[in-house]
Amino acid sequence: MATIRNLKIKSGTCKRIIKELHSYEKEVEREAAKTADMKEKGADPYDLKQQENVLAESRMMIPDCRKRLEASLADLKGTLELHERFTDLPSHVKKA
Repeated sequence: MATIRNLKIKSGTCKRIIKELHSYEKEVEREAAKTADMKEKGADPYDLKQQENVLAESRMMIPDCRKRLEASLADLKGTLELHERFTDLPSHVKKA
């Protein structure tokens, strides 16, 4: 049975992953601007390569976060459906 505590945990997980996703999206914007600025200023090729690696790593995290969010949302929806089905049962069936 889905308890309120479980629902809070699962919804909290979704909120945390959404925050993390937004954080990575902002990081990609920030790092892309920094990379473009370095290219414009003609930065050292090694430094530029390192910055491009940082940007690539940030970009790789976005699909991962989306996948985890989808899984977390599916888990939450499943728990909600289970809870709704259980609460729709007559009271004498719940006690059994």
